[in-house]
Amino acid sequence: MSVFASSRFLPRVMWADAASCAGTGIVQLAFTQPLAGVTGLPSSLLAGTGLFLLAYALAAGWMARRQPAPRTLIGLVALSNLGWALACAVLVWGSSLVLSGWGVAWVAVQAVVVLVLADLQWMGLRATRQVALHGQQAAA
Repeated sequence: MSVFASSRFLPRVMWADAASCAGTGIVQLAFTQPLAGVTGLPSSLLAGTGLFLLAYALAAGWMARRQPAPRTLIGLVALSNLGWALACAVLVWGSSLVLSGWGVAWVAVQAVVVLVLADLQWMGLRATRQVALHGQQAAA
């Protein structure tokens, strides 16, 4: 059995997603002004996305606790993570903001983390697809 097909894999990935969102959200809210000064990101953007990330972390934690894992919701989270990475790219290369090197790094690290999480979520969903289909057939 593949590690990706383990019944514990998707919940663990969702806990990692929840932890990364909570950590980033807390930092952005607790240090909004200093972070804005160092990165060149607007404080309103940092505070707004910080609040969003905390709410997102709660939702990801809720999904991580569900048995069986809510596959459709996790698929939406994976798509959302891809969207977040795209938004990060637009923020760095397509906006009129003048970010410092630290600002580019702050946004780039977020993009890389969510891309890795999205990939892990997709791998887990693909690996457990047959198991989920057999469970649905057995219940019918």
